[in-house]
Amino acid sequence: MKSELIVDVHPDEISIALTEDDRLQEVAREKRNQDNFAVGNIYYGRVKKVMPALNAVFVDVGHEKEAFLHYLDLGSQFRTLQSFVTKAVSDRRKMPVITKTPKQNEVGKEGQIAEVLKVGDTLLVQVSKEPINTKGPRLTAEISIAGRNIVLIPFSDGVMVSQKIKREAERQRLKQLMLSIKPAGFGIIVRTVAEDKRVAELDNELRLLVERWEQTVKTLQQKEPVSLVSEEMGRTLGIIRDVLSPDFTSIQINDQDIYDEVRHYLQLIAPESTKIVKYYKGEQPIFDHFDITRQMKTGLGRTVGFKHGGYLIIDKTEALFSIDVNSGSKKIYEDQEQNAFQFNMLAADELVHQLRLRDIGGIIIVDFIDMDSKEHQQQLYDYVRKLMERDRAKHNVLPLSKFGLMQITRQRVRPAVEMQVEETCPTCGGKGKIQPSILFTDQIQEQIIHEYEQHGRGLLLHLHPYIYAYVTRGWFNSIAFQWRRQFGVKVIENQSLGMLETRFIAEK
Repeated sequence: MKSELIVDVHPDEISIALTEDDRLQEVAREKRNQDNFAVGNIYYGRVKKVMPALNAVFVDVGHEKEAFLHYLDLGSQFRTLQSFVTKAVSDRRKMPVITKTPKQNEVGKEGQIAEVLKVGDTLLVQVSKEPINTKGPRLTAEISIAGRNIVLIPFSDGVMVSQKIKREAERQRLKQLMLSIKPAGFGIIVRTVAEDKRVAELDNELRLLVERWEQTVKTLQQKEPVSLVSEEMGRTLGIIRDVLSPDFTSIQINDQDIYDEVRHYLQLIAPESTKIVKYYKGEQPIFDHFDITRQMKTGLGRTVGFKHGGYLIIDKTEALFSIDVNSGSKKIYEDQEQNAFQFNMLAADELVHQLRLRDIGGIIIVDFIDMDSKEHQQQLYDYVRKLMERDRAKHNVLPLSKFGLMQITRQRVRPAVEMQVEETCPTCGGKGKIQPSILFTDQIQEQIIHEYEQHGRGLLLHLHPYIYAYVTRGWFNSIAFQWRRQFGVKVIENQSLGMLETRFIAEK
């Protein structure tokens, strides 16, 4: 599998697209030169409200909406962390040392937030979920510093190894290795990508993470309450850190500064990968050149098509996402049960792709086409679960209910990706909406494939003169010539048709 990362840099925004075998899999955007309260950011905040009924507090971290911190997100070593923070800000000339901070009583799993915090208290917190809709950020007081292979956890102890590393001998090797090199007062989580990594590589990364923690403490000592203390690396570097693998063939970037930043970061975490970073200098927009724009307009609308004329309708509400599966007017099989099963299996592929592409989280309700066969229902459920195994977000999939609904929960840490894909109609001047014009030839080709499967070669395709001129330009390199060669379809100009109307007629 070939993976590529395409980074489109603009003065006020960076857009990142991840493709696998040239198919768009993930899209991310981040604003430049402003605090976006990204997951991983660390803040020095102040308690504004204590909510005993919720067993939580609202914390001012500078966002327009107060951030939410639940009792269970304090962490067992919260009192020790508070003692450390108090010592750090009370004596700004000397940085405190974790090992010299006396251990305080642990915060139990059962207790009341009012016993630990009160209005006006200051504390060090980290964003665990970005602001979504009308809600402010979600916080945790269990601070962690994430690297590519390991995660450093101050005020913790011991080493945990990812469950996705299956070989027991490798798990024990990594655990013993990290126990031997980790500094006192820190815990370690070994990530899946650390499998088979050498000691020197893990030790170098551990040193970098400890330095980042020390820099965070130094910054804290210079800050007043309600301020950003440590900013998570940009979304571009974050995606590279989390998904970089030997399958990556290139990272294309159209900005010199970001190009240099990415190369420098890869030099630290994976020197052998710096050669895949390429600076894009083409005149054509980078997303257009790599076919990202078309795929975004295809895949991010309310209606998304898949093979054989089926389509999904995706709607968002405050509480959940609803996804409706439709087969359209076409059939794969004459038997209704078999036809429903095949369309549902095709829809499952696109469903899982959409969850990742849009980064849909929370509760997802999928209305599949009704099937009577229990065996088909079980096969569909097993297939969705298998497809979801590659999803990096935590998720849970439930079997089909008696109403034919599948319930999925997926970890939501940032808002879902949204994009306006409709264009102003050139005919009515904006009173209505049409599908993106860039997709029209794709839709025509889908119709051609369907007619070809039904009737074979020898069809005439009638098009409006404007569309005819577009598909026939370039002659041997034209779209019409490719259709003629591949499907035996001859394109005819027809002035009586509407601009986006098509008509198929059997050739005499």
